[in-house]
Parts: sequence; C-alpha cells; structure tokens
Amino acid sequence: MIKFKMAVCQNKPARDKAASIFHAVEMIEKAAKNGAELIVLPEIFYHPYELENILELTEEADDSETLDYLKDCARRLKIHLCAGSMAIRDGNEIFNRSYLISPEGKILLKHDKCHLFDVNFKELKVKESSFFSPGNALNVVETELGKIGILICYDIRFPEAARMLALAGAEILLVPAVFNTVTGPAHWNLLFRTRAVENQIYVAAASPARDNDALYQAYGHSMIIDPWGEIMTEAETDESIIYSDVDPGKMNDIRGRLPLLKHRRKELYAK
Repeated sequence: MIKFKMAVCQNKPARDKAASIFHAVEMIEKAAKNGAELIVLPEIFYHPYELENILELTEEADDSETLDYLKDCARRLKIHLCAGSMAIRDGNEIFNRSYLISPEGKILLKHDKCHLFDVNFKELKVKESSFFSPGNALNVVETELGKIGILICYDIRFPEAARMLALAGAEILLVPAVFNTVTGPAHWNLLFRTRAVENQIYVAAASPARDNDALYQAYGHSMIIDPWGEIMTEAETDESIIYSDVDPGKMNDIRGRLPLLKHRRKELYAK
C-alpha cells in the first residue's frame, strides 16, 4: 500500500436518475481536483433507497450506460473510483452490485451484496430479498494504491465477511451503505469502527445525504476510519465530500505493536 488521499462523496440522490448521476460526477470531479486518488460513492447512489422505484428503473433500462459513463469519468480524471452500488440485471436476476474502476477505466473488482436486509421493525419494514438476489463471493484486488475489498451495507454486520477479506490481504475496505435513521444512530459508528479495529484496516463508509422527504431516510455520517478505529473524518447529514490520507506506515505500526491477525488460533475456531 502507498500513501494517498481518499474521498467519499455523500451526494443526495434525486428521483431523476440522469440528474443524480450527473451531479455525482460533479462531486467526483471536485474530489479529484482536490487530490483524491480513490473516490467512493454510496449504495444506490442515483436514487433514494425506495426499492420498488429502483426496480422500476432497472426494468426500464440496464445500467451498462451508467457504468460506461463512470468508467469514462475514472479514465478522464485518472482516479480509482468505487461506483457506489447499482441495481444490475444479470440474466434473470437483479443484484445490488458495486464496481471498483481503475484510472484506465477498467473494472478491477465487482461485489454483489451478499447479505440482504430483510427486517421488521415497528418504525421500518424492508425486504430486499423481494427485489435482489444475494451475491456469493468475497474478493480482494491488488491495485496501485493497495489491496482493496468491498462490502455493501448490511454485509458489514457479519464479521466473517470483513475478516475473510482481511485474511485475503485487504488493507482498505470500501462500504457503500444506506443505514437509516433507526439503525444508523444505534450501530453505524460502532460497526464500522469495530471492523476497522478487529481487522486493522482502513474502512470507508459511504452513505447518501439525508432526504427528509424520502420514504427511507439515509442516516448520512459517511466516515473514513483508520486501523486503530479512529474516525479520521466524518460527514454530517447534508451533502458533502470528506477526505483523509491513507498511510501504510500507520497500519504497519499498529499491526506491529498489536499483531492481532498473527495471534489468531485457527485450531480453536475450526471446532
């Protein structure tokens, strides 16, 4: 891993998909102008997280044009871009899928959300499995910046997923996510900081900005967290771009002083 600047764009999606994508690219351009070499977008960055409406957009057209647009953006700006996530039709199934795009405009990594958010709270009922198929893979890619893995939102609640990526060499974990105003205040900081601490990796949590008129209100509070669990930068609920330096020296120092991954006793866990 090398030292570089990372940015998270906490955009506020509109119900006009084309306008949302255009505005997200404006934010990406601003982040790149400010020196960010890796830029992360939120989960379903182009529309409020209203699943029936997102599915309707997916039925109308696939997202190959959106992906091509983002690939051109990464190539033009010479950045690594985590394209948040998009509802992608693949054969007869629809996946909540994230892509990591290289400065050459090539797809380095894709991740399909593996754990689907089916919950029944008094204040909130969601059943993602009615819309999406779950992914079945957890992968890491080696890039010019470092080794990167991706999870999406609910995936972060399952420690095995992040640990598998860390054991595969991940140094940076990118997590496009839309926690809500029920789960966010309770668990957002706790979960993301814990995954950073227990795996001694950098974690970027990318949320959309809050839309008080949306049926599903995003929590906001995008963050970049270091391997010690320190929140290096955090957004509020409004639109913003947050930045932080990613430093391999800090990660190596923490792992050297507190070698958690080396101290694992795999023979116990197998039982």
